[in-house]
Amino acid sequence: MLTASRITLKYGERTAVSDLSFSLAEGQWLMVIGPNGAGKSSLIAALSHTRPFQGMVNVGGQDIRALSPRRRAQMVGVLAQRQAVHYAFTVEEVVRLGRYAHRKGWLAGQDPQGEAMVEQALHWTGMSQLKDRSILTLSGGERQRAFLAQVLAQDPAILMLDEPAGALDLKYQKTLFELTEAWAKQPGKAVISVVHDLSVARRYGSHALLMREGKCLAQGEKDDVLSPKHLNAAYGMDVGAWMRALALPWVAEEDAVPHVKLSAKG
Repeated sequence: MLTASRITLKYGERTAVSDLSFSLAEGQWLMVIGPNGAGKSSLIAALSHTRPFQGMVNVGGQDIRALSPRRRAQMVGVLAQRQAVHYAFTVEEVVRLGRYAHRKGWLAGQDPQGEAMVEQALHWTGMSQLKDRSILTLSGGERQRAFLAQVLAQDPAILMLDEPAGALDLKYQKTLFELTEAWAKQPGKAVISVVHDLSVARRYGSHALLMREGKCLAQGEKDDVLSPKHLNAAYGMDVGAWMRALALPWVAEEDAVPHVKLSAKG
């Protein structure tokens, strides 16, 4: 569905992504991981053509630079870390903006599936009760959920999520990843996510791309990429030991809780 060939992205003299290549197939969920400053968000910017880059990105066999904005929006949807909001649109109006790629024209209003998609996206993200609120009055987490609903209503072939759960509480982090997992299993869909939480990458991803200093250290199936050899080299520490140390209090607490077996009578 997507092929990236020798992607390089620079900010002035600084190279954020250097000569990086990979491919994404239908049904895959690619987790882009690596330490701070590795170039993960910059890679998303290149793949979505929101910043100039060197190299080639083909989406559905077409150069992303050659696609019209409407066609690009049908193929690629991006949920960024932060959203710039300057107008007091309601949540529902923000979500409806995601449907522009599927309309015949701004004034024609010919989008038969649009109403159902908008309502479904609001429901999925828990924003139905807030749909009449101004986007400017929402908390950071609520705003992120509104823009997640927008990109889901957009219904692109490839969903790109750049640290999507950073502002969300635990309940909606769980909802986000479970929803994305189900979404990726639909025909003709694929997902690319930038994540810091390696537990999330291991739990939900099918494939992973590990970056450090703008370069790819490893890519492929997640179990191969998330190996001690690769992770320790990327992060400069014993990653497995740290992750086990974080999990230990929860495991110990679970073991300390007596498990009472109830009889058939309760």
